[in-house]
Amino acid sequence: MRITVKVGTSTLAHATGRLNIQRMESLCKVLSDLKNAGHEIILVSSGAIGMGVGKLNLPGRPKDMPTKQAAAAVGQCELMYTYDKLFNEYNHTVAQVLLTGEDVKNDQRRHNMRSTIFRLLELGVLPVINENDTIATDEIVIGDNDTLGAVVAVNAEADLLILLSDIDGLYTSDPHKNSDARLIPEVNKITEDIEALAGGAGTSLGTGGMQTKISAAKLVTEAGVDMIITNGANPTVLYDIMDGKPVGTRFLGNKA
Repeated sequence: MRITVKVGTSTLAHATGRLNIQRMESLCKVLSDLKNAGHEIILVSSGAIGMGVGKLNLPGRPKDMPTKQAAAAVGQCELMYTYDKLFNEYNHTVAQVLLTGEDVKNDQRRHNMRSTIFRLLELGVLPVINENDTIATDEIVIGDNDTLGAVVAVNAEADLLILLSDIDGLYTSDPHKNSDARLIPEVNKITEDIEALAGGAGTSLGTGGMQTKISAAKLVTEAGVDMIITNGANPTVLYDIMDGKPVGTRFLGNKA
């Protein structure tokens, strides 16, 4: 299978913005094992700005664009250094791919992006993809990595998109506020009722939330790609997904 895995800032970093070393080591180990089993893996990774915030000892996620871009530039170095080091321990090579909205909207640039990803996979490389937050502005921004994960999954012709988040999946209501909220294991079609279940933004360090995840699900399922939302606190959950066990919420792609 060709799998796109999107990992959020809340999974990669502590609330301080500093790297969650144990979790990142586990993620890289599991993804390496899945590659060893013959699967093609594309990793869409958040965390650059969050890690930059931690490394620069800023009080929180910056509000102004120049500081956001500066934090991204600092954090992206640490992020890729860590991925390179951890995946290299399991004899896997990674490549950094940074995208902006123009790389998606412009036909020629989208073609170049697809060609690069396909060739990296042919060479046995694990692409690590993020938005180019260092140069992105409001005019060319993709906006969040749930959407980026969906865009990458569709363009890379993935079989499955997995969103690793800080929540177990889509619930019938907000589980943080309602103890009677039930996990929805499968969604056949994204209706207005399903969209209404989405709340607001996610953590203070990230940009995502259930709204962006539902939007990502609409994008990939319309292209025939399945998507799963699950908790990334324990990356070994990826083994359960590959074994076909019910995990999180699965959105079924339109295979028609």
